[in-house]
Amino acid sequence: MSFTMVFVPPQQDETATWPQRLAEAVPGLRVLRPDTAEEAAEALRTADAAYGALPEELLAHAGQLRWLQAPQAGPPAGFYHPKLIEHPVQVTNMRDTYTDHVATHTMALVLALARGLPQYVRAQAQSNWAPDWDPGSVLAMAESTALIVGVGAIGKEVGRMLSAFGTRVIGIDARQTDLVEGFAEMLPAAALDERLGQADLVIITVPHTPETEGMFDAERLAKMRSNAYLVNIGRGPTLRLDALNDTLAAGKLAGAALDVFETEPLPPEHPLWTRPDVLITPHVAGAGPHAEERRFAVTVENAKRFAAGDPLINVVDKAHWH
Repeated sequence: MSFTMVFVPPQQDETATWPQRLAEAVPGLRVLRPDTAEEAAEALRTADAAYGALPEELLAHAGQLRWLQAPQAGPPAGFYHPKLIEHPVQVTNMRDTYTDHVATHTMALVLALARGLPQYVRAQAQSNWAPDWDPGSVLAMAESTALIVGVGAIGKEVGRMLSAFGTRVIGIDARQTDLVEGFAEMLPAAALDERLGQADLVIITVPHTPETEGMFDAERLAKMRSNAYLVNIGRGPTLRLDALNDTLAAGKLAGAALDVFETEPLPPEHPLWTRPDVLITPHVAGAGPHAEERRFAVTVENAKRFAAGDPLINVVDKAHWH
């Protein structure tokens, strides 16, 4: 089947060669890469597929659009606007294209918290020799229970890695029900509040959806143990940062590590920057080799399937944003 695909501006340098590569890989595919919103609106009038974000004003021109490839696994807030949800277009995303990178970064954050590295990094910056021999200042991984909130591809891999350290891993997920490698238990979302108080380590990997926005607020953080650690590598809006800071300041949480934030960049005046019990990385968990090749592989695979009339991969439930 012949069809037209439009790359929606603003264009990224990494996709500059994609139109030619896609056209070579998928016979009958015509790829357009307009530079302006006006050119995109014109191109979308006859487009069957698109790559990128389609705000309401551009979507209005896409009368025959049937497939939209999102450039990320979890697109930013506003991507799944009401008009897109109502539109018959099928959306696919880039999930599982950097699972290994994010899972490895998560383990780096976990181990840093477990061994008290945040305080030692700060001491090093001040040339301060400050050993801490308090047994309670470290988390014994083989004697700990980890609660992974969100057991998608990343959550599964983090659980598998944690189990190699002897950690008991419990999964909480709204969709995943079958037990997976490394997990001792798999529980529904309704079990979260009951199990929060049993975990030494809580790792948030859930996507940002209408259901998960603000799910870790002051009330929920209060259900955690005062000697527990919290890690968020999912999406920033799932965790209320002021509530986290207040909980830490009150001594009701041992520490936290964050790669994603409710507001990005995290404002320089935010108190979390200077807390000795917090480790911050600037939304870089997905950094690593092969990212472009993996995203292109998903796009070309879906283009081939679309041309053949076959089911697409990584299909999104638009109403739930993932």
